[in-house]
Amino acid sequence: MSSALVLGAGGFIGGHLVSALKKEGKWVRGVDIKKHEYKDSDADDFVVGDLRDPQFTRSIIDQKFDEVYQLAADMGGAGYIFTGENDADVMHNSATINLNVLDAAVRRCVTRVFYSSSACIYPAHNQENPDSPICKESSAYPAAPDSEYGWEKLFSERLFMSYRRNYGIETRIARYHNIFGPNGTWKGGKEKAPAAICRKVALAPEGGEIEIWGDGKQTRSFLYVDECIEGTLRLMRSDYHLPVNIGSEEMVSINRLAELACEVAGKSLSVRHIDGPTGVRGRNSDNELARKVLNWEPSQSLKLGIELTYNWIELQTRRNKA
Repeated sequence: MSSALVLGAGGFIGGHLVSALKKEGKWVRGVDIKKHEYKDSDADDFVVGDLRDPQFTRSIIDQKFDEVYQLAADMGGAGYIFTGENDADVMHNSATINLNVLDAAVRRCVTRVFYSSSACIYPAHNQENPDSPICKESSAYPAAPDSEYGWEKLFSERLFMSYRRNYGIETRIARYHNIFGPNGTWKGGKEKAPAAICRKVALAPEGGEIEIWGDGKQTRSFLYVDECIEGTLRLMRSDYHLPVNIGSEEMVSINRLAELACEVAGKSLSVRHIDGPTGVRGRNSDNELARKVLNWEPSQSLKLGIELTYNWIELQTRRNKA
């Protein structure tokens, strides 16, 4: 039986990835600093521990896993990433984890490691126009991310590629674009836009009001988690070793995202725009490379993904009140 190790298995994408790998019949070890908050892990072995500790990291990479997926990071939504208050933790914690993981992988002769990077690595000056952002993989340099989170991700991309060149590890790098869906953070300050908006809509009474940071005209694309997992597995098992966008090309404004959530909920709500961190003005996945090297692109509509996510979050809000 082939084996897989998922680091960050207690998180949103990591939890879904573990389930997908188990459905393939793999033996899966999941590792995270905490257990999954919203579901029991499907992992055969789930280890709770801190990947910033090199000894712990070596202890869980104790065999030559066929596939290692490194998704563990210090991260969150705009309210966590763009205030500047968490920059040192974000950079130190995530970089330390990646250094430890690669060191342990070399010691155990692990040959294939996946790294989850982010669309936040793209230059801010290419994302000033909300209608036509430039997020082609080749546009990453000259580098100018809009956050320290993006800088750390870019550094770690280069770290993984360096280990490929120097130690022969087959590294695969995905630049994720706003992954969303059920079983993810939906409150508390680390949630991302789809979850935050679904929560606000679920809690608002009919005819009420929700708040949106900024003017709501900033644009993004959002990829449903099941499609993210499919793209991830295709990339991991491909022969392509440079970074690839894993995202949707269905770009919408944040105002339109709120409209979709209202439509799904069957509610008529007004929007009040308030000051708050918003990030770049526009961002959209460019999937030309993914189509070429992975023969992959997402097929599910954003509205269907929002419906599935809203229904789950609405259920959480009712449970929270009980």
